[in-house]
Amino acid sequence: MKKSIINLVAIAMACFTTVSFAGDNACCRETQQKAKVYFTRDISPKGILKVYKAINSEITGKVAIKCHTGEPHGPNIIPPVWVKEVQEAIPNSTIVETNVLYDSPRQTTEGHRETLKTNGWTFSKVDIMDEDGTTYIPIKNGKQLKEISVGSHMLNYDSMFVLTHFKGHQMGGFGGSIKNIGIGCADGKIGKDQIHHASEGWPMYEPFLERMVESAKGTMDHFGKKIVFVNVLRNMSVDCDCAGTKAAEPKTRNVGIFGSTDIIAVDRASLVAVYKLPKAESKDLRERMETRKAIRQITYAKELGMGNYDYEIIDLDK
Repeated sequence: MKKSIINLVAIAMACFTTVSFAGDNACCRETQQKAKVYFTRDISPKGILKVYKAINSEITGKVAIKCHTGEPHGPNIIPPVWVKEVQEAIPNSTIVETNVLYDSPRQTTEGHRETLKTNGWTFSKVDIMDEDGTTYIPIKNGKQLKEISVGSHMLNYDSMFVLTHFKGHQMGGFGGSIKNIGIGCADGKIGKDQIHHASEGWPMYEPFLERMVESAKGTMDHFGKKIVFVNVLRNMSVDCDCAGTKAAEPKTRNVGIFGSTDIIAVDRASLVAVYKLPKAESKDLRERMETRKAIRQITYAKELGMGNYDYEIIDLDK
């Protein structure tokens, strides 16, 4: 048993930290063409737009910008003034959110709107996608979920820009682009309960991760090629922005911004960047990921055909 655990940890570490997988484990083989992941060290609205413009060729029509607007006074979210500058540069775009399942003012649309005001999201309308109800979208080849309930307003958009604050997560280990749409597009009452099984008691790790990935696949399949992903590696607490002011103080340095049309590649590039930091900085965040078996987000997304393990970094600063 002890040897098996050690082997699993070694496999997980390999999947986190190598750009090209090696070894004879099935989860670490890749034969597809490398995905392109764009990177800048410029952590600012201009940096976000620089990365977005490198990947947005398929983004047309009415654009949903999916970001985490945070709990009241949450300290680590992407600053609203930054998102204002980004949103104003993207024609026909709207910031979108959904209500939450856990105990929070954001459990109701009314409380959510008050929180938006508190946090400074007053420069533009924020579309709470489940304000007027929900709709089900299919999940192809999901082993746990065959459909996921999302905010009905999601159907009003032609494209989606997934703008993610990359950080840790209490249950998922890390919160990247997969988490942003997997949980963030599911409506507050039905969809998020489908993922968390909250009505049956909060789940643990791998089954939860698989349902979260399946939910993300539903949203990806809905938008097809008209969805792109940007991860901002700044203020990386071990806790999600859902923790608000209770989030642990970030110990890692700010790294930069990654973007791709490939959800696996962008989340994996972000993970690799964390693992390249000095252990004294990244220890807590790595421990959060490993104890929650967070690598399952990546391996299961690959099993579902959501993207590529292998990628190349295109440095936009050079």
